[in-house]
Amino acid sequence: MRLTKSTDIALRIAMRLAVLDEDQTPTTREVAEAVGVPYNHAAKVVSRLQHLGIVEARRGRGGGLALTAAGRTGSLGRIVRELEGVGDVVGCEDEPPCPLRHSCRLRGALRRAQEAFYASLDPLTVDDLVSGEGDGGGDAGPVLLGLPVVPVASAVSDTSPASAASPASALPDTGAVPSGPPGPGPFGPSA
Repeated sequence: MRLTKSTDIALRIAMRLAVLDEDQTPTTREVAEAVGVPYNHAAKVVSRLQHLGIVEARRGRGGGLALTAAGRTGSLGRIVRELEGVGDVVGCEDEPPCPLRHSCRLRGALRRAQEAFYASLDPLTVDDLVSGEGDGGGDAGPVLLGLPVVPVASAVSDTSPASAASPASALPDTGAVPSGPPGPGPFGPSA
């Protein structure tokens, strides 16, 4: 099973926010750049995360994004189910509908496999993903904190020989989030 791009972006954003100190509230643009996704995609995903109560977004001076307690400690399985929505893994009812849909057992088998996938995520939280405890994975926290904030457009469009030879040397190593007050975010106060 493959997650949608929106869910992938949402999990990256949540993980990035999970490793920041409480007083660090980056803008959507800063988080988008840090996790390497276009701002427009990140803005849509942040809006969805805010609606689900996973992220708090505040406007104005001192505003920015923060992971809520529910986003930090809620079941990862529940979060992914909410982001992915209800639907079959295969398109039995698409146009044109599959002629085997009334007697085929594949749909049920795939539905059970999908639920088993979600169930394997149920005991995990976003905090678990960044802590390094558990399934033998590394500690993602330091990696997430060390992500440079690089404008996505320049990282994609810069094809000069100098940048091709050594892309890392052309990028500033700014740490987690630029210092100074964050700019206004694209969303209103959290509901």
